[in-house]
Amino acid sequence: MGTKLREKVAIVTGGGRGIGRRIAEAYAEEGAKVVVTAAHELSEIQNVVARINGVAVQADVTKDKDVARVVETALSHFGRIDILVNNAARGMRYVSEEFMTSPVSFWQCEPDVWRTIMDTNINGVFLMTRAVVPHMLQQGAGKIINITINQETMQRPGFSPYGPSKAALESMSSIWAKDLDGTGVTVNMLLPGGPTDTGMIPSGLPEAIRKNLLNPDVVAPAAVYLASDEANGVTGGRIVAIEWNRDHGLAKT
Repeated sequence: MGTKLREKVAIVTGGGRGIGRRIAEAYAEEGAKVVVTAAHELSEIQNVVARINGVAVQADVTKDKDVARVVETALSHFGRIDILVNNAARGMRYVSEEFMTSPVSFWQCEPDVWRTIMDTNINGVFLMTRAVVPHMLQQGAGKIINITINQETMQRPGFSPYGPSKAALESMSSIWAKDLDGTGVTVNMLLPGGPTDTGMIPSGLPEAIRKNLLNPDVVAPAAVYLASDEANGVTGGRIVAIEWNRDHGLAKT
């Protein structure tokens, strides 16, 4: 058990699988208390918190009442909120199960699907961050970490609306870091650095593609760094996990 995040309290949205689960586990391994959320799969987040010092909350980040309940749970159980990881997102599988091999042009995307992805990936991040920032400002410290993707993926044909939603997230993150400058609350972006083996990837993907997927473990060291006191004052950064090295600080692209 490490101590880098001892006595810290973190909220990790979308923490039942993939990147979110690995970050939640890594935080607990460093001593943090973790609130893990998921919109639908309660059993997944219950399995995560069964192995760590944490609490599972089934909550949809696009719903104001659910967001308030997540914050209230963190405060009632642990008394504070030090870290927010905005990982919850909806990906291209909502558009098509074959998106990796048969791209879908934007005009072929159903409007309701477009709205659902945008609502989670943009509005959900806004609602969660808006809800925790007042508590962090009162403490004079806090870490917000937004999970994003490669810029190439943002512009990849057939990746609407997922790519555009993450481009908006990066703009939001940069602006928020400036808005919060000097308050002790930081905002940074973290991305794996390539396609990653998570629930967003179709199960029937050809082995030639699947074998090249990154393991979600790749994000853990940088995620811990960004949440720790080592990163105090680091804000507006964009860390590419596969390029990041603790000795060199931020790897920005």
